[in-house]
Amino acid sequence: MGSSVRELAGATPATRDRYVDLLRVGSLGAVVLGHWLMAAVTPDGVGNLLAVVPALQPLTWLLQVMPVFFFVGGFSHALSYRSLLRKRPEGSEDSVYSAFLRARLQRLLRPTMVFVLVWGAAALLVQLLGGGGGLTGVTLRMVTQPLWFIGIYLAMVAFTPPLLRLHERYGWGAFAGLAGAAVAVDVLRFAAGVPYVEFLNFAFVWLAVHQLGFLRADGRIRLRRAALLAGGGLIAATALVAFGPYPLSMVGMPGEKVSNMAPPTLALLAHGLWLVGAVELLRAPAARLLERPRVWRTVVAANGVAMTAFLWHLTAMFGVYGALLALDVDLPEPASAAWWAQVPPRLALAAALTAALVAAFRTFERPAASAPVQGHGPLAALGATLCLLGVLGLSMVGFNGLLDGRTALLIAIPVSAPAAVAMTLGGWLLVERAGRGTP
Repeated sequence: MGSSVRELAGATPATRDRYVDLLRVGSLGAVVLGHWLMAAVTPDGVGNLLAVVPALQPLTWLLQVMPVFFFVGGFSHALSYRSLLRKRPEGSEDSVYSAFLRARLQRLLRPTMVFVLVWGAAALLVQLLGGGGGLTGVTLRMVTQPLWFIGIYLAMVAFTPPLLRLHERYGWGAFAGLAGAAVAVDVLRFAAGVPYVEFLNFAFVWLAVHQLGFLRADGRIRLRRAALLAGGGLIAATALVAFGPYPLSMVGMPGEKVSNMAPPTLALLAHGLWLVGAVELLRAPAARLLERPRVWRTVVAANGVAMTAFLWHLTAMFGVYGALLALDVDLPEPASAAWWAQVPPRLALAAALTAALVAAFRTFERPAASAPVQGHGPLAALGATLCLLGVLGLSMVGFNGLLDGRTALLIAIPVSAPAAVAMTLGGWLLVERAGRGTP
């Protein structure tokens, strides 16, 4: 792998924006580290360190970096779709859309489907043998939770063409429209008490952040605007948390009445604005750092396995805790001095196990041979929709209770794990067929 990384790094065109690659890897790495640090596992169950020590909740304003990943996604999607449009035969935008979906979703869905099928088979075996209690049951329930991010990203890819057209026509106005819709949703939710309206912000908040990536692709976020985004977003987020109905934590907390994450709130959008502005202010010094061959090779290597590591990092974490319990290693009270002393070795073990899982599954993250620019847009859109519903449903229901018919509500629809897996697999196959031009 070392030689291929060296070759890839050496073949990097001068026009490539290396900082985007760094942001992609860094944002996923921050999420992984945050999950490992927040888990407060004891023999009695799994808690959240931020609930045990509420004074640590301001750290989520640094570690909740999913807005950065979605911002980078907007940048990459704009470049990718425009590249395909330049190559299309006249009048074949429908085919370009299906090819775009397949190309963008391949490295996302192939490792995701392997993760889902491996864990599904393991969960079925465990429950057939009568297991599923204790930490095993918690693992089966929680290991799929990060899949919500995959579902949101799928929606961003699917909506890229129409939103890119809005961007090209209205520029900052398209972003302002989505942000304004997010404001209206929270007003209806908190001031008027309109039920279920809050779920619309899964679209408006995250797509607004994604729209900023289009603006960056066109060079429209320069230093002055980056400073305005960072300062204005930070001031707005602080004011909304201090004087509004929004909690301090930018990640979900157990038992809270209002979450900034699920569904997203205006406070989370303001948080995303300040993060986007902040990373843009750091672009120039980071770009100089990335000119160093060793640094750039590290980023290239990490990008090649980042999604696989993200998918399996909770598996590794629960594997470490399971091994400690099996070996009768004492798990001290969360946030105690003994607990903090255990943090470095636990993180090292989780990182080592994640590396082993990456070595086992990284081949599925490698892009397959590209298909010709042809296909069927409606079929691709249907496939992406099924994938979106499937992975979101699976993130909510998990694999525990697989044989008991356990369901979770996906907005207002009960979804079981087998149904979610079937939707995800069926949707992926449809995207593949559409992108290859198979009716």
